[in-house]
Amino acid sequence: MRKEAAGLGPTIRAWRERLSPTAVGVPETGRARRATGLRREELAELAGMSVDYVVRLEQGRATTPSGQVVAALSRALRLTDGEREHLYRMAGLVPPNGGPIPDELPPGVCRVLNRLGDVAVAVFTAHWQLLCWNAHWAALVGDPSATPPELRNFARERFPVGSDAVRVGRWPVLEEDRAHTDLTVVSDLRRATGRFPHDARLAELVAELVEGNAEFARLWASGTVAAHREDHKTVRHPEAGPVEVDCDVLTDGDSEFKIVILSAAPGSVAEARLRTLVRPATG
Repeated sequence: MRKEAAGLGPTIRAWRERLSPTAVGVPETGRARRATGLRREELAELAGMSVDYVVRLEQGRATTPSGQVVAALSRALRLTDGEREHLYRMAGLVPPNGGPIPDELPPGVCRVLNRLGDVAVAVFTAHWQLLCWNAHWAALVGDPSATPPELRNFARERFPVGSDAVRVGRWPVLEEDRAHTDLTVVSDLRRATGRFPHDARLAELVAELVEGNAEFARLWASGTVAAHREDHKTVRHPEAGPVEVDCDVLTDGDSEFKIVILSAAPGSVAEARLRTLVRPATG
């Protein structure tokens, strides 16, 4: 196979040429066909774009189609879910998910989190709903089980609405730049709306926070899109005192689970204090 055969243009052409005209309702015109697949002008009509643009895509002269163009091509070419995702990624885009935000972790993932050595770990959904945490997380920032399940959401906690501020309270955590962290959380939530555009829970959460929290509404109006990846925090623990930790956020592929890890620098005072909190229970 030639090197260029794996690119965006050749792939679109291969999908076009494999598609039977009768399968997509293209009427017979009596004209002789060189191949069994769709003609470029037929694909253009089905996708609602110009023939010239289809030509430029296939020839590699147009390499960054918009999300709307990719969606139209996916429908016109009758792509499978896997092919549709591949087309988005070849176009340099994150494929949107037509389904709801996943909220069920494999049992093995939680088992692994609970067996991690000296770090506090929790897992959140794409819309920052807390799903799972280990004993070290509960020891460091407080046990989330004391909070009603519907309020175990970091965005709600960060931007409380009405009585939620009293019911949830704020974790004893300080950031070096709280304003920056607030913006990254809102920006990450906006990113989730592009990844899961049809998730009702996400839409309801955003609408409620925009309506009920002025700061969230202000940041949301900025339109910023980004992922929340890392931070530095100081946990004001009532027993151990201030514990400085690095916060790293890992994302689990297409499901967009957020694995949040709080760890102290090796050999630091914070690490020593953290160890006093995570000693295994006896008896």
